[in-house]
Amino acid sequence: MSSSVIGTPVTRIDGRLKVTGKAPYAVEHPLANIAHGVPVPSTVGSGRIVRIDSAEAEKMPGVLLVLHHGNIGTLYRPAGSLEQMSRPGESRPPFEDDNVYYYGQYVALVVANTFEQAQDAAYHVHVEYETKKPTVAITEAPAPTGAPAASSHRGDFDAALKQAPVQLDYTYVTPVETHNPMEMHGTIAVWEGDKLTLYESSQGVVNHHNVASQVLDMPLEDINVISLFVGSGFGDKLFPWPHSWMTALAAKKVGRPVKVAVPRSLMFTAVGHRPAIRQRVQMGATQDGKLVALRNDILQHTSLIDPYVENCVEGTSMLYSCPNLSAEQQLVPLNVGTPTPMRGPGRTPALFAIESAMDEMALKLNMDPLEFRLKNYAEQDESSGRPWSSKHLREAYQTGAERFGWSKRDPKVGSMRKGDLILGWGMATCTWPASRHACEVRVRLMADGTARASCATQDIGTGTYTVFAEVVSDKTGIPVDKVHVALGDSSLPPGPTSGGSSATSTVLPAIVEATEQAIDAVLKAATQTSGSPFSNTDPKTLKMTGGQIHAGDKSPDSGVPFQEILVARRLSALDGRAKTDVTPEQKKYALHSFGAHFCEVTFDPGLQRLHVTRWVSVIDGGRMINEKTAKNQILGGVVMGIGMALLEETIYDPRNGKPINNNFADYMVPVNADIPEMECIFLDYPDPVINQYGARGIGEIGLTGCASAVADATYHATGVRVRELPILVEKIMPKVA
Repeated sequence: MSSSVIGTPVTRIDGRLKVTGKAPYAVEHPLANIAHGVPVPSTVGSGRIVRIDSAEAEKMPGVLLVLHHGNIGTLYRPAGSLEQMSRPGESRPPFEDDNVYYYGQYVALVVANTFEQAQDAAYHVHVEYETKKPTVAITEAPAPTGAPAASSHRGDFDAALKQAPVQLDYTYVTPVETHNPMEMHGTIAVWEGDKLTLYESSQGVVNHHNVASQVLDMPLEDINVISLFVGSGFGDKLFPWPHSWMTALAAKKVGRPVKVAVPRSLMFTAVGHRPAIRQRVQMGATQDGKLVALRNDILQHTSLIDPYVENCVEGTSMLYSCPNLSAEQQLVPLNVGTPTPMRGPGRTPALFAIESAMDEMALKLNMDPLEFRLKNYAEQDESSGRPWSSKHLREAYQTGAERFGWSKRDPKVGSMRKGDLILGWGMATCTWPASRHACEVRVRLMADGTARASCATQDIGTGTYTVFAEVVSDKTGIPVDKVHVALGDSSLPPGPTSGGSSATSTVLPAIVEATEQAIDAVLKAATQTSGSPFSNTDPKTLKMTGGQIHAGDKSPDSGVPFQEILVARRLSALDGRAKTDVTPEQKKYALHSFGAHFCEVTFDPGLQRLHVTRWVSVIDGGRMINEKTAKNQILGGVVMGIGMALLEETIYDPRNGKPINNNFADYMVPVNADIPEMECIFLDYPDPVINQYGARGIGEIGLTGCASAVADATYHATGVRVRELPILVEKIMPKVA
């Protein structure tokens, strides 16, 4: 009997398809007679469309349609927050009116026989605007009024701060970041009579399915959304965007399948971004390092269309023990597209501010930054008063410090050297909430000795296909390579969105129960099949181990392969189907993952060059289902964190709202030369509350805290505290040269 595959480094079951180019992504499905759509974006950031002249474009070779406000017909707004799993990326349907809210907003769509014809014609659609000067920066907008979008309070912050002997008051700024997955957004729409199929790059096929039904005013059963493979999304593919509905209507009008691939330049305007956030952090502490007062006043931009909240309050309110806390977040509407979650939303910008402030307060107290964090360790979630379901952050600190060599750190700025280079060491806490949601899974045990698991969730590159196969294998003993997994199709049993690091924790209970139901069905069949060695036996006395049906008190080798039971009964397969949801027990606890990052940078004062050279992350994320894919997630998050700290910033032209670095040449992301020596350690303590395996999600925690660890290490090396990301060389050079 083989041992369990759970927790081992299993290679992705979909890996061969990807490396051989056989995995079909959204716009790669080979459909006959397909037409191509190219969007026409607005070239102003605020105003009104006076006239669209498409006559010249419509006469060009191969052009089939120019779709715009005047001929699109009726589209509806989705239910959004009024119904579960009905959330759009942008609530305004395309071409709803003649208003222009941001640069790059779709104003028309050209459809032609070829992509080249559509692209050429799109340049010949002439749009006349009545323009206004856009507002694209928080500092240029009026101060917000009204109730905060998010808040948390306990104790009396004002009184506590006045009495605190050591105080801090700084503002930390994270700029706009754009997701930029390698696979751009795209849709293929195909009509067969009144039935619509949408091939999408989606992190949530069920949500997309629901929103499509509402926007297009169609029955759910007449729509199918397919997203078999996703070339990453980092959050911008969580919710459907206007190009999907443009494509669907265009396909209906031309009577052919239509493909729309969002170009890289419009990935900066029309499919979300992480908003710019300004956080004023005030802290008060006693001389011996106990936090007594903490306040975070947060300003965050949103669009004029949607009130998107990147909740930084939650991270502020729960991470450290502090009796007097105030956190409030206000929204500032700007002439930009609607922001959307980007890996680690809320926690990532919040922790840049909070963890940077913790480092600065430690300096004021003349304490080691790690010692200061331990001094203010939260034994429970003080924002809710609930106990942690599982927390081993102290061990994460200790393990990381030992592996990194933190005890050798000289706290004096610029004191540590490696040849001609100055070393800087920094550390930060990371955290992410754990959750699970509703999910349905079907598992089928087949007469050919294989198994099939199906669910309308999706694999966005994180290894969900493999998780399904591992759990079915673990419960049945069927080898992983004999478990077929079907995902990414809205016609399958409904599953969760791949966001919030909750997909794995959500699907696990449903996979387990569905597999156990399928096993029970086979055991029952074994007792009711003529000629079976278990005929007329109580099914409760039987087990399935290693793919063998056997008596519970005997070795699996004494049994028979499960498929022999099915063949003897002339059955092709037996199914199990389960629906699971959050349990009442979970609501009694605060469910979070925790960890610690330790970062080393080198600074070359001669070249003014800063480089991240070494990194250790220790993660308390529950039980790891697949060590290999889990480690990939953490290390990928760290790479994104280095990009956030040193490189990434979307810059808008204040004259017209255009993102001026809307390409991979000018929007900087880390490349191989930027990546340090990295190590990831999992504590691997199962969470006893969240599911049978004790597994929490780890897709986002790796990014949280990274930027502050880099900023802290940069200060240690250079003596320059950068509170506004990214850490550009010009922010360091004048004070160090």
